[in-house]
Amino acid sequence: MQGISVKPINAFSDNYIWMIIDEKKKEACVVDPGDPDPVLEQLSKDKLSLSSILVTHHHFDHTGGLQALKEKTQCAIYGPDSKVPGIEFALKDRDSVKILGLEFHVIEVPGHTLDHIAYYHAGETPFLFCGDTLFAGGCGRVFEGTHSMMHESLSKLSALPKNTLIYCAHEYTEANLRFAKEVEPSNAELDIRYDEVLSLRARDQITLPSTIDLENKTNPFLRCATENLLRDVKRQRDLTSQKPEDVFSILRSWKDDFS
Repeated sequence: MQGISVKPINAFSDNYIWMIIDEKKKEACVVDPGDPDPVLEQLSKDKLSLSSILVTHHHFDHTGGLQALKEKTQCAIYGPDSKVPGIEFALKDRDSVKILGLEFHVIEVPGHTLDHIAYYHAGETPFLFCGDTLFAGGCGRVFEGTHSMMHESLSKLSALPKNTLIYCAHEYTEANLRFAKEVEPSNAELDIRYDEVLSLRARDQITLPSTIDLENKTNPFLRCATENLLRDVKRQRDLTSQKPEDVFSILRSWKDDFS
């Protein structure tokens, strides 16, 4: 990503608005701007112009800043065809869009919401903006879709190249890994990751981006077919089916009730 950088902008209590920056042209794109004010502050601070916005789904904490940012910058706004006010260019599965000279492939990932999409850039260092579908150490709640839909969506993402950088939309990693350790206590790599995340959060540092490789090794929602996880889950839950989608459903319901 020569000349391109990605930085987080903090919003609300735990949201990240991702800013993609073309350092040479001093142009930027932001992903899921729920709040316009921190975006405008960052643009001013870095002396950047906002050329575009990418939206993953319709929830207000991802779309609340669209109209204000459009009025201030006249940027182009891309997102799912979900009738969100402000989205000008509706995207669907397998579409592609060029942003700051980078080609992003659109992947439909319903589950959290029915309109959810992710943006994947394939390159020497591939990267993914996945909103609230895949989190570091976890996945989004299933609000509008079904557990089966969410499992299928996560399976698409877990099959991306191992070195794909994952830019998700919330700082949920510590809580997600605490649940992951409950599910799979015998996962040594998970123990190492959890300690690293605790250290980062103790210093108020961000835990992102993650990678597909790290998620496949430590995120229980991507490990529903692994022998180690199945063995650990059997000790704690009534596992009548070992089909990955059924295991996922057990985990998602378990996480919903986990404190």
